[in-house]
Amino acid sequence: MTASDRKRIYFDHSATTAVLPEVHDAMKPYFLEKYGNPSSIHSFGREAKIALEDARKKVAVLLNADPSEIVFTSGGTESDNLAIKGVAMYKGRSKGHIITTKVEHHAVLEPCDWLKRFGFEVTVVPVDSEGLVDPGDIERAVRDDTVLISVMMANNEIGTIQPVREIGQIARAKGIPFHTDAVQAMAKMPVDVRADNIDLLSLSAHKFHGPKGVGALYVRKGTKIEPILHGGGQERGLRSSTVNVAGAVGLGKAAEIAKRDMEPTCERMKAIRDKLIKRVPELVPNSYLNGHKTKRLVNNANFRFDFIEGEGLILQLDFKGIAASTGSACSTGSLEPSHVLLALGLKHEDAHGSLRITLGRENTQEEADYLLEVLPGIVAKLREISPYSAERPMGPGGGESCVQ
Repeated sequence: MTASDRKRIYFDHSATTAVLPEVHDAMKPYFLEKYGNPSSIHSFGREAKIALEDARKKVAVLLNADPSEIVFTSGGTESDNLAIKGVAMYKGRSKGHIITTKVEHHAVLEPCDWLKRFGFEVTVVPVDSEGLVDPGDIERAVRDDTVLISVMMANNEIGTIQPVREIGQIARAKGIPFHTDAVQAMAKMPVDVRADNIDLLSLSAHKFHGPKGVGALYVRKGTKIEPILHGGGQERGLRSSTVNVAGAVGLGKAAEIAKRDMEPTCERMKAIRDKLIKRVPELVPNSYLNGHKTKRLVNNANFRFDFIEGEGLILQLDFKGIAASTGSACSTGSLEPSHVLLALGLKHEDAHGSLRITLGRENTQEEADYLLEVLPGIVAKLREISPYSAERPMGPGGGESCVQ
């Protein structure tokens, strides 16, 4: 691929994805023609209600859940907040114990911190150098007053897949509700809330080719949970507000497509991911894979490069037409490195030099080849001007693990 015929390449699918044409077509009538409120009893409302319940069924099929267990929300962040705050504060409870991990998304960690103001205690379990949590550590953290365990299904930065089924078994045996943030896992691996002993699961449509601003929370029948929004009592009283019908329809269609296309799509992404995981450390000296080599999402390849800053790398790749991301700073513009990379045991300067490549269903081997073509030169150029490279000698080659 030459500069003259190069198109823009999108390798940032963990940030967001394009709405598929099928999804857009399914949503369109509910903006222009079938715009009724599903709570209304006239024909416009009934029309919207039917579409809403059809979407609920499609999401349930993707999770192996019952449609009545699906609560539509505005996205993953709201779903996480509803799960954590809703279970913790059931019937006005103002104290108790929550277990989570160091690599959770901020949409989990921040609600846990917020609950500390009201008397709750939180145990944040560590992970190993590949980002895996030990189920034994979860079990040892359980106390008599533990009211919730929340462990993500797959990490949004490094792609490591957690042993959710084993953790779910521990929670079930001890009678503790188990929540998992599955926002990044959807459409990239099979998800079965029954087999995995999951009581609450968060997902977001825009991470798997649905629209932004809509998501869902799976709530197993019998799970005791309070709403965090109060009003008209929509969504079985758990999420008051007029439901985003068009968004829910889009989510349902995206779920249907994810179920239909998962196997071939995952195989295609995994082949590209494995090429990147193999070739980047071979082509770029002092480069390393962050996260587990095999227990990771099929679309995630996260590397760190000694002696450079991730932001500079992202800007140089963008100049070459490649969109990717780095784990070195959060969305608020903080200069602090990613809490996920620090949890792996990385030093601050090492965590700053990371690159996250996250693939989508349309990415090709040719696009990966172009990345492999331009990446070594970009890293070399950045190292020439980096103050880090003058302080530490550069080794002859790269490696695979995230901690040397």
